[in-house]
Amino acid sequence: MSQPAITVEGLSKAYRIGLKEQTTGTFKDNLASLLKEPGKRLRRFSENWEAEDTHWALRDVSFEVGEGEVVGLIGRNGAGKSTLLKVLSRITEPTHGRATMRGRVSSLLEVGTGFHPELTGRENVYLNGAILGMKRREINEKFDQIVEFSEVGKFLDTPVKRYSSGMYVRLAFAVASHLDPQIMIVDEVLAVGDAAFQKKCLGKMNDVVHGTDSTGGGRTILFVSHQMDAVASLCSSVIIVDGGRVSEKLPTEVGIERYLGGGGGGGNGLPLIERPRTQDKPRPPIFTDLRMFVGAGDEANRTTVVPVGAPVRFEIDMRDFNDSGNLTAALAVCNERNQRVALFHSEYHSGIVFKGADAKTLTCHVPSLPLAPGDYHLQLVCADGFKELERVERAAEISVTFRDVLGTGKVPSSKQSSVVLASSWE
Repeated sequence: MSQPAITVEGLSKAYRIGLKEQTTGTFKDNLASLLKEPGKRLRRFSENWEAEDTHWALRDVSFEVGEGEVVGLIGRNGAGKSTLLKVLSRITEPTHGRATMRGRVSSLLEVGTGFHPELTGRENVYLNGAILGMKRREINEKFDQIVEFSEVGKFLDTPVKRYSSGMYVRLAFAVASHLDPQIMIVDEVLAVGDAAFQKKCLGKMNDVVHGTDSTGGGRTILFVSHQMDAVASLCSSVIIVDGGRVSEKLPTEVGIERYLGGGGGGGNGLPLIERPRTQDKPRPPIFTDLRMFVGAGDEANRTTVVPVGAPVRFEIDMRDFNDSGNLTAALAVCNERNQRVALFHSEYHSGIVFKGADAKTLTCHVPSLPLAPGDYHLQLVCADGFKELERVERAAEISVTFRDVLGTGKVPSSKQSSVVLASSWE
């Protein structure tokens, strides 16, 4: 049985809050400083890592990644994802523990990482290849592909310090994906690029993952992203990073559901009854709970993650709405720009108009939710005719993940389309 490509054992990284390192640069200056303040210098050899001014960016992290496995690291900002990748990339030394990487590692982290600003784009391509242990002949074979993918050929002989952040990312990703590392480490740096380039990068990643590029696949990839549809389409499993600690390795859909269920998907994590709302007059909350079930019949599971085109059932609990009149309820799905992309209305869809009551549960059945992969939030409205009694703008957050409903292995992203509809071309 082959060894894992990545083995992390008891990895921890601590930082001293407010500790300013003083670097001087010459032996003479360092010696003078030691003689001037010997007590201060000697104290640094017996640092107490449990002091109150210590921040543990990582704490006792252990996991393994098999050869050819694609693992997503997901978590909130500040959870420790980037620190973990920097330790694995040998940019930062751990405080405790160790990480073993079996194979050549290519890292795509912060913009400009691994590039020498004074060298040209051409020279940096060869420099990165040499760092990976590749021969010049091997780099020459991939050079034209790298330039074509990066679209910076016009500026190839310009020092990269004059590149924009987008040009940096284009060339860095092209180098990282076209050269031949056994292990790729990719951070959220792709968010710097424009929408078209993000799509191009994710397509290349998909080719690498499924072995349809010129390398034949088989690479081990650690992928950090806040785009759950990208994680779902690329990763075979995920690890949740929270407060410097990590979960066990989870199946992708299970991990995304657990992450979003903990309020990590950009929502405030509050139950519906506590969420902000607008009302026609001061009153107790009308909408008290919202549950989403994915699947058909008895096999449906309560979740906040739904694959493209899956059947969905919403259950909406209401109470204390004794207002007389012909009441209706509506549930809207909104994208990240707060635009409505779908509406389900009790009167429009089912002809249901109801009277006020002390308590009621409404059920909305959606036979197929054809939204494009992405993150969305739900909006609830209760109205008496044209008069709104209550509106909850962000009643819940949901994530729509990739599923091959078109049979081509690909579907549009939320940046290309709101819905995924079938069509035929000749």
